[in-house]
Amino acid sequence: MNDDVRNIALGVLAAGISAALGWLARTYIWRRKLRRKQAFFGLPDNSESLLVVNREAGGAELTVMRHDVFALLELSALIKDCGANAQVVAHDAAQQGFGERTEFCVGGPSSNRRMVAHLSSLLPGIQVNTDPEPGPERGAFRIGGEKYQLEPGKAEYVVLARLTADLGRGSRPVFLFCGQRAITNQAATRYLARHHERLARKYGSGSFVLLLKVVNSQAYGPDVVELVGDVTRVAQAPAPVPAARTSHRAS
Repeated sequence: MNDDVRNIALGVLAAGISAALGWLARTYIWRRKLRRKQAFFGLPDNSESLLVVNREAGGAELTVMRHDVFALLELSALIKDCGANAQVVAHDAAQQGFGERTEFCVGGPSSNRRMVAHLSSLLPGIQVNTDPEPGPERGAFRIGGEKYQLEPGKAEYVVLARLTADLGRGSRPVFLFCGQRAITNQAATRYLARHHERLARKYGSGSFVLLLKVVNSQAYGPDVVELVGDVTRVAQAPAPVPAARTSHRAS
């Protein structure tokens, strides 16, 4: 073997080793990223999760609004990326305990009985006006003594929560998407899909409750979302006694 052939062989070998090392590094990074995502959502490989479906307020029991369907599609993509499986269950048929399987519960208390139970037992500091009669108070949130009123198409609010219970190792979280309108539920699921890595870095495997504001949905749909604040502490505290009231409206 002359020097030229040897140099070519060594070059091919070095290129092969570099390619293999690069592939191993990318695979390691991808797997580490996947494990972190699975840990945040409580969705290890081949695990089961629950998608709790609401209904259109005032409609038939199994009538799901278009934006809620889009929200379910967003969540289904996240679940599939984690290598897990999803079971879709109607809100009034979900009769499992908390922490057995990761749960994604979509819809406000006026259209989702399961959400009513979660708010009552897990987030007593959040009160939602479910009056079916039209009026300025309809759909309003009261959190920590402050009121967040619905202005359809202009300023709409949604609670995005990840809640865990002290049930021992292996207990699964429940994610709540409790919005004033169906489009806000979709906005919250999209926000979670876009920001889950940042949320995981900040909160780890713990609980959080965020209040989001969907801005000018009549023009921008579910894409323009502002973080109003972290309301975890007040949301998990007992409901305050009504006192001085502060309303939040779009400027």
